[in-house]
Amino acid sequence: MKLTPVQKRAARMARNNSGLDMNLVALIDIFTILIFFLMSSTGIEVLTNSRAVKLPNSVAEKTPRQTIVVSVSETDIVVDGRKVADVADAMQLKDDLIPGLKAELDLLASRPVLGADKDGTSKAVTIMGDKRIPYSLLRKVMATGARAGFVEIAFAVQRKT
Repeated sequence: MKLTPVQKRAARMARNNSGLDMNLVALIDIFTILIFFLMSSTGIEVLTNSRAVKLPNSVAEKTPRQTIVVSVSETDIVVDGRKVADVADAMQLKDDLIPGLKAELDLLASRPVLGADKDGTSKAVTIMGDKRIPYSLLRKVMATGARAGFVEIAFAVQRKT
């Protein structure tokens, strides 16, 4: 008996059918949600739990934005997790410019900003300064940020409860 092409195809499909179907759409949805959760869970909340920086208390109600974070402890100046300068060296500088901090901020300023204004020129930085650091060091960090082109400078504080 001679089979038609349609019958041959049906027989071949019946022979190769393993009975196992994998739904990739549900798997892709799970991985998308997992990636979204991992990306959204990293932010300023993680950085405020740092043991090296004791933030000053405040009654501010404004929630922080996602910006570049400059953390100033009693010993180190750190930009987004990278140590860029020592506090002792920065305090001995005669000028208000901290070279390591300026170089790192210039590098970050050259990258495109996701949350920028329509013209793309708005650059923001958040300073997490230890409450025991002197104002002269804080002034140097702010001046260096301004010279690097960051026009919005905010301070991270611990909310009073």
